[in-house]
Amino acid sequence: MGLLDMLRGELIDIIEWVDHTRDTLVWRFPRYRNEIKNGAQLIVRPGQMAVFVHRGQLADVFEPGAYLVSTQNLPILSTLQGWKHGFESPFKSEVYFVNTTQVTDLKWGTPNPIMLRDPDFGPIRLRAFGTYTIKATDPGALLKELVGTDASFEADEITELLRSIINSCLADVLGKSQIAALDLAANYQSLAEEVRTATVQRVDDEYGLDIPQLYIVNISLPAEVEKALDTRTSMGVIGDMNRFQQYQMGTAMTAAANNPAGGGASEGMGLGMGFAMANQMMHGMQNAGSPSPPPVPGGQPVWHVAIDGLTQGPLNAQQFGAAAAQGKFTPTTLVWTAGMQDWAPAGQVQPLAASFSMTPPPPPKS
Repeated sequence: MGLLDMLRGELIDIIEWVDHTRDTLVWRFPRYRNEIKNGAQLIVRPGQMAVFVHRGQLADVFEPGAYLVSTQNLPILSTLQGWKHGFESPFKSEVYFVNTTQVTDLKWGTPNPIMLRDPDFGPIRLRAFGTYTIKATDPGALLKELVGTDASFEADEITELLRSIINSCLADVLGKSQIAALDLAANYQSLAEEVRTATVQRVDDEYGLDIPQLYIVNISLPAEVEKALDTRTSMGVIGDMNRFQQYQMGTAMTAAANNPAGGGASEGMGLGMGFAMANQMMHGMQNAGSPSPPPVPGGQPVWHVAIDGLTQGPLNAQQFGAAAAQGKFTPTTLVWTAGMQDWAPAGQVQPLAASFSMTPPPPPKS
Protein backbone atom coordinates (compact mmCIF):
# COMPACT_ATOMS: atom_id res chain seq x y z
CA MET A 1 0.00 0.00 0.00
CA GLY A 2 1.33 3.45 -0.97
CA LEU A 3 1.65 6.45 1.30
CA LEU A 4 -1.43 8.10 -0.25
CA ASP A 5 -3.61 5.01 0.40
CA MET A 6 -2.25 4.80 3.92
CA LEU A 7 -3.09 8.44 4.59
CA ARG A 8 -6.54 8.00 3.05
CA GLY A 9 -7.14 5.07 5.39
CA GLU A 10 -6.01 7.15 8.34
CA LEU A 11 -8.31 10.05 7.46
CA ILE A 12 -11.48 8.02 6.85
CA ASP A 13 -13.63 8.65 9.90
CA ILE A 14 -16.85 6.73 9.07
CA ILE A 15 -17.19 3.09 10.04
CA GLU A 16 -20.28 1.42 8.53
CA TRP A 17 -21.51 -1.69 6.70
CA VAL A 18 -23.96 -1.71 3.80
CA ASP A 19 -24.82 -5.32 2.97
CA HIS A 20 -26.74 -6.45 -0.10
CA THR A 21 -26.18 -10.19 0.14
CA ARG A 22 -28.85 -10.98 2.79
CA ASP A 23 -26.98 -14.13 3.86
CA THR A 24 -23.80 -12.71 5.44
CA LEU A 25 -23.80 -13.13 9.20
CA VAL A 26 -20.52 -11.38 10.14
CA TRP A 27 -18.35 -8.92 8.25
CA ARG A 28 -15.08 -7.32 9.41
CA PHE A 29 -14.56 -3.66 8.60
CA PRO A 30 -11.32 -3.28 6.58
CA ARG A 31 -8.87 -0.72 8.00
CA TYR A 32 -5.22 -0.08 7.37
CA ARG A 33 -3.51 -2.15 10.06
CA ASN A 34 -6.81 -2.14 12.03
CA GLU A 35 -6.13 1.38 13.31
CA ILE A 36 -9.15 3.41 14.34
CA LYS A 37 -9.03 7.22 14.22
CA ASN A 38 -9.93 9.02 17.41
CA GLY A 39 -13.28 10.75 16.87
CA ALA A 40 -14.38 8.50 14.05
CA GLN A 41 -18.11 8.07 13.50
CA LEU A 42 -19.61 4.59 13.88
CA ILE A 43 -22.94 3.99 12.11
CA VAL A 44 -24.85 0.83 13.04
CA ARG A 45 -27.97 0.38 10.94
CA PRO A 46 -31.17 -1.45 12.01
CA GLY A 47 -30.63 -5.19 11.89
CA GLN A 48 -26.92 -4.85 12.77
CA MET A 49 -24.64 -4.87 15.78
CA ALA A 50 -21.00 -3.69 15.87
CA VAL A 51 -18.38 -5.46 17.96
CA PHE A 52 -15.00 -3.92 18.81
CA VAL A 53 -12.23 -6.42 19.47
CA HIS A 54 -9.06 -5.02 21.04
CA ARG A 55 -5.99 -7.19 21.46
CA GLY A 56 -8.08 -10.34 21.08
CA GLN A 57 -10.59 -9.28 23.73
CA LEU A 58 -14.20 -8.14 23.25
CA ALA A 59 -14.05 -4.42 23.97
CA ASP A 60 -17.65 -3.35 23.44
CA VAL A 61 -20.87 -4.11 21.52
CA PHE A 62 -22.87 -1.32 19.84
CA GLU A 63 -26.54 -1.65 18.95
CA PRO A 64 -28.20 0.30 16.07
CA GLY A 65 -27.42 4.00 16.19
CA ALA A 66 -24.69 6.59 15.49
CA TYR A 67 -21.67 6.78 17.80
CA LEU A 68 -18.56 8.94 18.15
CA VAL A 69 -15.60 6.68 18.73
CA SER A 70 -13.11 8.12 21.20
CA THR A 71 -10.56 6.92 23.67
CA GLN A 72 -13.05 7.69 26.40
CA ASN A 73 -15.47 4.93 25.45
CA LEU A 74 -13.00 2.43 23.99
CA PRO A 75 -9.69 1.14 25.32
CA ILE A 76 -7.79 2.33 22.24
CA LEU A 77 -5.63 5.31 21.31
CA SER A 78 -6.05 7.34 18.15
CA THR A 79 -3.57 6.94 15.37
CA LEU A 80 -3.02 10.72 15.50
CA GLN A 81 -1.11 10.12 18.70
CA GLY A 82 1.10 7.72 16.82
CA TRP A 83 2.59 10.23 14.33
CA LYS A 84 5.89 10.01 16.13
CA HIS A 85 5.81 6.25 15.60
CA GLY A 86 5.23 6.64 11.87
CA PHE A 87 1.56 5.61 12.13
CA GLU A 88 2.61 2.58 14.22
CA SER A 89 0.05 3.09 16.95
CA PRO A 90 0.48 0.65 19.84
CA PHE A 91 -3.31 0.32 20.18
CA LYS A 92 -5.28 -1.31 17.36
CA SER A 93 -8.82 -2.64 17.23
CA GLU A 94 -10.95 -4.71 14.84
CA VAL A 95 -14.56 -3.87 14.10
CA TYR A 96 -16.98 -6.69 13.27
CA PHE A 97 -20.50 -6.05 12.05
CA VAL A 98 -23.02 -8.78 12.94
CA ASN A 99 -26.23 -9.20 10.96
CA THR A 100 -29.15 -9.60 13.42
CA THR A 101 -31.91 -9.92 10.84
CA GLN A 102 -33.39 -13.28 9.95
CA VAL A 103 -31.58 -15.19 7.25
CA THR A 104 -34.38 -16.90 5.35
CA ASP A 105 -34.81 -19.55 2.67
CA LEU A 106 -32.62 -22.10 4.42
CA LYS A 107 -33.51 -25.73 3.77
CA TRP A 108 -33.10 -28.87 5.84
CA GLY A 109 -33.74 -32.52 5.07
CA THR A 110 -32.97 -36.05 6.22
CA PRO A 111 -30.02 -37.47 4.24
CA ASN A 112 -30.90 -40.95 5.51
CA PRO A 113 -34.32 -42.35 6.50
CA ILE A 114 -35.34 -42.33 10.15
CA MET A 115 -36.22 -45.80 11.47
CA LEU A 116 -39.40 -45.84 13.58
CA ARG A 117 -41.94 -48.33 14.90
CA ASP A 118 -45.40 -47.49 13.58
CA PRO A 119 -48.58 -48.80 15.27
CA ASP A 120 -50.17 -49.56 11.87
CA PHE A 121 -47.31 -50.69 9.65
CA GLY A 122 -44.72 -51.88 12.16
CA PRO A 123 -41.08 -50.89 11.46
CA ILE A 124 -40.96 -48.16 8.81
CA ARG A 125 -38.49 -45.65 7.36
CA LEU A 126 -39.44 -41.97 7.11
CA ARG A 127 -37.88 -39.07 5.23
CA ALA A 128 -38.63 -35.42 5.88
CA PHE A 129 -37.64 -31.96 4.62
CA GLY A 130 -38.54 -28.35 5.27
CA THR A 131 -37.26 -24.79 5.69
CA TYR A 132 -35.98 -22.67 8.58
CA THR A 133 -34.50 -19.26 9.42
CA ILE A 134 -31.59 -18.25 11.64
CA LYS A 135 -30.79 -15.05 13.54
CA ALA A 136 -27.75 -13.93 15.51
CA THR A 137 -28.60 -13.11 19.15
CA ASP A 138 -25.22 -13.14 20.94
CA PRO A 139 -22.43 -11.57 18.83
CA GLY A 140 -19.78 -12.47 21.39
CA ALA A 141 -20.56 -16.19 21.34
CA LEU A 142 -20.87 -16.14 17.55
CA LEU A 143 -17.44 -14.56 17.11
CA LYS A 144 -15.81 -16.81 19.67
CA GLU A 145 -17.25 -20.16 18.58
CA LEU A 146 -17.71 -19.83 14.81
CA VAL A 147 -16.22 -16.76 13.18
CA GLY A 148 -12.76 -16.53 14.71
CA THR A 149 -10.62 -14.27 12.53
CA ASP A 150 -12.59 -14.66 9.28
CA ALA A 151 -13.14 -11.44 7.39
CA SER A 152 -16.60 -12.61 6.28
CA PHE A 153 -18.80 -15.37 7.63
CA GLU A 154 -21.69 -16.57 5.46
CA ALA A 155 -24.77 -18.51 6.51
CA ASP A 156 -23.76 -21.37 4.20
CA GLU A 157 -20.80 -22.08 6.46
CA ILE A 158 -23.07 -23.19 9.31
CA THR A 159 -26.05 -24.70 7.49
CA GLU A 160 -24.52 -28.19 7.45
CA LEU A 161 -24.12 -28.09 11.24
CA LEU A 162 -27.65 -26.76 11.75
CA ARG A 163 -29.15 -29.41 9.45
CA SER A 164 -27.48 -32.14 11.47
CA ILE A 165 -28.86 -30.71 14.73
CA ILE A 166 -32.37 -30.36 13.23
CA ASN A 167 -32.33 -33.96 11.97
CA SER A 168 -31.22 -35.22 15.36
CA CYS A 169 -33.99 -33.29 17.12
CA LEU A 170 -36.54 -34.49 14.55
CA ALA A 171 -35.66 -38.13 15.22
CA ASP A 172 -36.07 -37.58 18.98
CA VAL A 173 -39.42 -35.81 18.57
CA LEU A 174 -40.87 -38.42 16.18
CA GLY A 175 -39.69 -41.29 18.37
CA LYS A 176 -41.33 -39.82 21.48
CA SER A 177 -44.56 -38.69 19.80
CA GLN A 178 -45.74 -42.22 18.87
CA ILE A 179 -47.92 -40.70 16.14
CA ALA A 180 -49.02 -43.08 13.39
CA ALA A 181 -47.50 -42.40 9.97
CA LEU A 182 -50.91 -41.73 8.42
CA ASP A 183 -51.60 -39.06 11.08
CA LEU A 184 -48.31 -37.16 10.79
CA ALA A 185 -49.65 -34.71 8.21
CA ALA A 186 -52.23 -33.46 10.72
CA ASN A 187 -49.48 -32.71 13.24
CA TYR A 188 -46.85 -30.92 11.11
CA GLN A 189 -47.25 -27.61 12.96
CA SER A 190 -46.93 -29.02 16.47
CA LEU A 191 -44.06 -31.32 15.49
CA ALA A 192 -42.21 -28.44 13.81
CA GLU A 193 -42.52 -26.30 16.93
CA GLU A 194 -41.14 -29.09 19.10
CA VAL A 195 -38.20 -29.57 16.72
CA ARG A 196 -37.54 -25.81 16.64
CA THR A 197 -37.57 -25.55 20.45
CA ALA A 198 -35.20 -28.49 20.82
CA THR A 199 -32.85 -27.05 18.19
CA VAL A 200 -32.77 -23.59 19.81
CA GLN A 201 -31.79 -25.15 23.13
CA ARG A 202 -28.67 -26.58 21.47
CA VAL A 203 -27.52 -23.58 19.39
CA ASP A 204 -28.54 -20.55 21.46
CA ASP A 205 -26.11 -20.71 24.37
CA GLU A 206 -23.25 -22.30 22.47
CA TYR A 207 -23.29 -20.41 19.16
CA GLY A 208 -25.38 -17.31 19.93
CA LEU A 209 -27.98 -18.19 17.29
CA ASP A 210 -31.76 -18.42 17.28
CA ILE A 211 -34.13 -20.37 15.02
CA PRO A 212 -37.15 -18.04 14.79
CA GLN A 213 -39.03 -20.22 12.31
CA LEU A 214 -38.91 -23.87 11.31
CA TYR A 215 -41.38 -25.63 9.05
CA ILE A 216 -41.96 -29.26 8.09
CA VAL A 217 -42.92 -29.32 4.41
CA ASN A 218 -43.34 -33.07 4.04
CA ILE A 219 -42.77 -36.39 5.79
CA SER A 220 -42.82 -39.27 3.31
CA LEU A 221 -42.79 -43.05 3.36
CA PRO A 222 -40.57 -45.18 1.09
CA ALA A 223 -41.74 -45.37 -2.53
CA GLU A 224 -42.66 -49.05 -2.23
CA VAL A 225 -44.89 -48.42 0.79
CA GLU A 226 -46.56 -45.45 -0.89
CA LYS A 227 -47.27 -47.59 -3.97
CA ALA A 228 -48.85 -50.30 -1.80
CA LEU A 229 -50.99 -47.67 -0.06
CA ASP A 230 -52.11 -46.29 -3.43
CA THR A 231 -53.13 -49.81 -4.53
CA ARG A 232 -55.05 -50.35 -1.31
CA THR A 233 -56.81 -47.01 -1.73
CA SER A 234 -57.69 -47.81 -5.34
CA MET A 235 -59.24 -51.12 -4.32
CA GLY A 236 -61.29 -49.37 -1.69
CA VAL A 237 -62.54 -46.81 -4.22
CA ILE A 238 -63.43 -49.50 -6.81
CA GLY A 239 -65.56 -51.48 -4.36
CA ASP A 240 -67.22 -54.41 -6.20
CA MET A 241 -64.45 -55.91 -8.35
CA ASN A 242 -66.83 -57.99 -10.51
CA ARG A 243 -68.92 -54.98 -11.49
CA PHE A 244 -65.74 -53.03 -12.19
CA GLN A 245 -64.48 -55.77 -14.52
CA GLN A 246 -67.81 -55.83 -16.34
CA TYR A 247 -67.63 -52.07 -16.77
CA GLN A 248 -64.09 -52.29 -18.15
CA MET A 249 -65.11 -55.01 -20.61
CA GLY A 250 -68.10 -53.00 -21.77
CA THR A 251 -65.94 -49.90 -22.26
CA ALA A 252 -63.33 -51.89 -24.19
CA MET A 253 -66.00 -53.43 -26.44
CA THR A 254 -67.43 -49.99 -27.19
CA ALA A 255 -63.96 -48.64 -28.01
CA ALA A 256 -63.25 -51.63 -30.28
CA ALA A 257 -66.54 -51.20 -32.10
CA ASN A 258 -65.80 -47.50 -32.71
CA ASN A 259 -62.35 -48.27 -34.12
CA PRO A 260 -62.76 -49.19 -37.82
CA ALA A 261 -59.00 -49.63 -38.22
CA GLY A 262 -58.90 -52.51 -35.75
CA GLY A 263 -59.59 -55.18 -38.38
CA GLY A 264 -59.74 -58.82 -37.47
CA ALA A 265 -57.63 -58.36 -34.36
CA SER A 266 -60.13 -55.99 -32.79
CA GLU A 267 -63.02 -58.20 -33.86
CA GLY A 268 -61.37 -61.22 -32.23
CA MET A 269 -60.64 -59.25 -29.10
CA GLY A 270 -64.22 -57.99 -28.95
CA LEU A 271 -65.53 -61.52 -29.49
CA GLY A 272 -63.33 -62.84 -26.69
CA MET A 273 -64.41 -60.11 -24.31
CA GLY A 274 -68.04 -60.79 -25.29
CA PHE A 275 -67.70 -64.45 -24.39
CA ALA A 276 -66.01 -63.54 -21.12
CA MET A 277 -68.78 -61.12 -20.22
CA ALA A 278 -71.44 -63.66 -21.18
CA ASN A 279 -69.81 -66.24 -18.96
CA GLN A 280 -69.73 -63.83 -16.07
CA MET A 281 -73.37 -62.89 -16.61
CA MET A 282 -74.47 -66.53 -16.86
CA HIS A 283 -72.51 -67.34 -13.72
CA GLY A 284 -74.23 -64.51 -11.91
CA MET A 285 -77.66 -65.63 -13.16
CA GLN A 286 -77.01 -69.19 -12.07
CA ASN A 287 -75.95 -68.01 -8.65
CA ALA A 288 -79.02 -65.83 -8.44
CA GLY A 289 -81.43 -68.52 -9.72
CA SER A 290 -80.18 -71.52 -7.80
CA PRO A 291 -82.37 -72.10 -4.75
CA SER A 292 -80.65 -71.97 -1.45
CA PRO A 293 -80.84 -75.13 0.64
CA PRO A 294 -83.63 -75.16 3.19
CA PRO A 295 -82.71 -74.35 6.73
CA VAL A 296 -81.62 -77.30 8.83
CA PRO A 297 -84.26 -78.07 11.47
CA GLY A 298 -82.78 -78.10 14.91
CA GLY A 299 -79.25 -77.80 13.52
CA GLN A 300 -79.34 -81.41 12.11
CA PRO A 301 -77.21 -82.24 9.04
CA VAL A 302 -78.87 -82.61 5.64
CA TRP A 303 -77.99 -85.25 3.07
CA HIS A 304 -77.76 -85.36 -0.70
CA VAL A 305 -78.50 -88.64 -2.46
CA ALA A 306 -77.11 -89.73 -5.86
CA ILE A 307 -79.37 -92.06 -7.90
CA ASP A 308 -78.78 -92.79 -11.59
CA GLY A 309 -76.50 -89.77 -11.97
CA LEU A 310 -79.02 -87.37 -10.47
CA THR A 311 -78.86 -85.66 -7.10
CA GLN A 312 -81.85 -85.69 -4.76
CA GLY A 313 -82.26 -83.74 -1.54
CA PRO A 314 -81.31 -82.25 0.70
CA LEU A 315 -82.99 -84.59 3.22
CA ASN A 316 -82.70 -84.80 6.95
CA ALA A 317 -82.19 -88.11 8.72
CA GLN A 318 -85.94 -88.65 9.31
CA GLN A 319 -86.81 -88.02 5.66
CA PHE A 320 -84.03 -90.34 4.54
CA GLY A 321 -85.25 -93.09 6.93
CA ALA A 322 -88.82 -92.80 5.63
CA ALA A 323 -87.68 -93.14 2.03
CA ALA A 324 -85.44 -96.08 2.94
CA ALA A 325 -88.41 -97.80 4.63
CA GLN A 326 -90.29 -97.48 1.33
CA GLY A 327 -87.41 -99.16 -0.48
CA LYS A 328 -86.33 -96.08 -2.40
CA PHE A 329 -82.81 -96.14 -0.88
CA THR A 330 -80.52 -99.09 -0.18
CA PRO A 331 -77.35 -99.40 1.90
CA THR A 332 -75.35 -98.97 -1.35
CA THR A 333 -77.02 -95.70 -2.25
CA LEU A 334 -74.38 -92.94 -2.37
CA VAL A 335 -74.90 -90.01 -0.02
CA TRP A 336 -73.03 -86.79 0.85
CA THR A 337 -73.26 -84.00 3.41
CA ALA A 338 -71.16 -80.96 4.34
CA GLY A 339 -67.84 -82.00 5.84
CA MET A 340 -67.44 -85.19 3.79
CA GLN A 341 -64.58 -85.36 1.30
CA ASP A 342 -66.46 -87.65 -1.14
CA TRP A 343 -69.67 -89.58 -1.67
CA ALA A 344 -70.09 -92.77 0.44
CA PRO A 345 -72.61 -95.67 0.65
CA ALA A 346 -75.43 -94.87 3.02
CA GLY A 347 -74.95 -98.15 4.89
CA GLN A 348 -71.48 -96.99 5.97
CA VAL A 349 -72.51 -93.55 7.17
CA GLN A 350 -73.88 -92.80 10.61
CA PRO A 351 -76.67 -92.11 11.43
CA LEU A 352 -78.14 -93.24 8.06
CA ALA A 353 -77.05 -96.86 8.57
CA ALA A 354 -79.64 -97.20 11.34
CA SER A 355 -82.40 -96.52 8.79
CA PHE A 356 -81.77 -99.87 7.11
CA SER A 357 -81.66 -101.83 10.38
CA MET A 358 -85.19 -100.70 11.11
CA THR A 359 -86.47 -102.13 7.81
CA PRO A 360 -88.64 -105.22 8.65
CA PRO A 361 -87.47 -108.54 7.22
CA PRO A 362 -89.51 -110.20 4.46
CA PRO A 363 -92.64 -112.02 5.70
CA PRO A 364 -92.24 -115.74 6.44
CA LYS A 365 -93.35 -118.26 3.86
CA SER A 366 -96.72 -119.93 4.48
